[in-house]
Amino acid sequence: MPMDFLEFSQICETLEDTPGRIAMTALVRDALSSLDEADIPLFIRYLMGRPFPDWGQEKIGVGPGSVYDAVAYVAGRDRRAVVSAVNRSGDPGKTVESLLAKKEQTSFFTESLTLADIGRDFTLLAATGGNKSQKEKDRVLRRLFANASPLEGRYLARLLLGELRIGIGEGTMRDAIAGAFGVSPAAVEHACQASNDLGEVALIARSGEDALNEVHVEPFRPLKMMLAKQGTVTGMLSETGVLAAEYKYDGTRFQFHKVGGTCRMYSRRLEEVTHAIPDVVAMLDAATPHDIILDGEVIAVRDGRPLPFQYVLRRFRRKHDIASHIEEITLKPNIFDMLWIDGETLIDLPFAERRQRLEAAVSDTYVAPQLVSGDEDEIDLLYRTALDDGHEGIMIKDPRSPYTPGVRGKFWVKIKPAVDTIDLVVTGAEWGEGKRAHVFGSFLLSCLGEGGSFIPLSKVATGFSDEALQDMYAALSGLVISEEGKQVHVEPQIVVEVGYAEVQKSPSYAGGFALRFPRFIRLRDDKSPEEIESLRMIEERFAAQSAR
Repeated sequence: MPMDFLEFSQICETLEDTPGRIAMTALVRDALSSLDEADIPLFIRYLMGRPFPDWGQEKIGVGPGSVYDAVAYVAGRDRRAVVSAVNRSGDPGKTVESLLAKKEQTSFFTESLTLADIGRDFTLLAATGGNKSQKEKDRVLRRLFANASPLEGRYLARLLLGELRIGIGEGTMRDAIAGAFGVSPAAVEHACQASNDLGEVALIARSGEDALNEVHVEPFRPLKMMLAKQGTVTGMLSETGVLAAEYKYDGTRFQFHKVGGTCRMYSRRLEEVTHAIPDVVAMLDAATPHDIILDGEVIAVRDGRPLPFQYVLRRFRRKHDIASHIEEITLKPNIFDMLWIDGETLIDLPFAERRQRLEAAVSDTYVAPQLVSGDEDEIDLLYRTALDDGHEGIMIKDPRSPYTPGVRGKFWVKIKPAVDTIDLVVTGAEWGEGKRAHVFGSFLLSCLGEGGSFIPLSKVATGFSDEALQDMYAALSGLVISEEGKQVHVEPQIVVEVGYAEVQKSPSYAGGFALRFPRFIRLRDDKSPEEIESLRMIEERFAAQSAR
């Protein structure tokens, strides 16, 4: 029997009040065991707060304002009253729940909502564009909230705003799927890395572990990109004996997919950017005759020297007048990994073998230079050469390592100059003063906690030019969830890189740490919130800093 959205909401409410990971896993496991086949992918994705598969290009395209307008209409309230209530509570979901409990609009014929109904309307919202798009989106949102019970309204609003707040992480979900269908967590995790859709993996898991083992990388279904952590050459060499060292480019990660005459390029956030960089797509198309998936980084160059990261972003952001910007900003791709070729998945092969096959399949014009060595002085010389050539530093990699999508593990380490930087997500802001009163002047930054939550770590107010503050305001103004006085709470979507002097213990922030002398470096709209530093990694930085 199809799952009602009310039953889903009741499960979410129970999870929200369940403190232990083991208990949460058991609850999800038991719910999965009784679901209809068609509901399994939706159930998993929605519990993770994701309306669509991670690899998909659909975006609901609905901001807080549209949600508040729809709720105001359905509840028979003034929009300002809705916004005021959200500002007082700081929780849009519970505010919507309270307002829907006092509905004044009685002309609606309400119907019970199922997961499939929600899925169809989410797809409709994502597909709605053009001149009349906002009116159509408003109509869909009003219908959804009109049919929603108060509790359903809480979780519907949170799903639409991208903040489910129930604390379910991928590890918990992986274990729940494994327990529900009698398969190993490792098989679930590997299938998810290859398919980039935990909902689909849960459905496949019903058929057993052999079915999961048959999940492979597919072209035009972008994978999460393997991530690096901070470390040292000495530390890595002590574990591996030999390292593969490459330049660390100050550019933008890409994933290039090609099958026959069809080529597509994806950004670090897995958004298709083929239209924005057709020149790079053409270079890579000509560089190999194979059907292929490549991982690399695009840099901007002038007179053979790399330009700052922002020049690359200008090209990636372009939607119009692409040709003139191709002439203005020259891009060069640097390929450092190959994930799939001619139907064969490569992510489980050692990096050294993937590299060997990459060099055989792709023109060396675009393959990133690499040094394989166990000599620390030799690797240090490459590091200094990289800096002299205008790059950020070097990447050092374990030649034996598999490609682990989305994982920031010990196999890839970045070596940069001594100034420490960190990527965090903006979860709040404060209006500026004086000539900056029309933009946000400082920002609350958060790291990643358990279950995909975001934990406040620091405020940053220095390092911004007037142009950077305008960019931050433009990026955040449509993401404001609530506002109280000069303080605003925003959807956690915008990632920034900040420099800092040290990590210090602090009772002022929930995670117990703060950054000393944080300074804004740059907006990282090529990164997703899931890629930022976790609280565990903050603890590791603090421990390493204390040891020094």
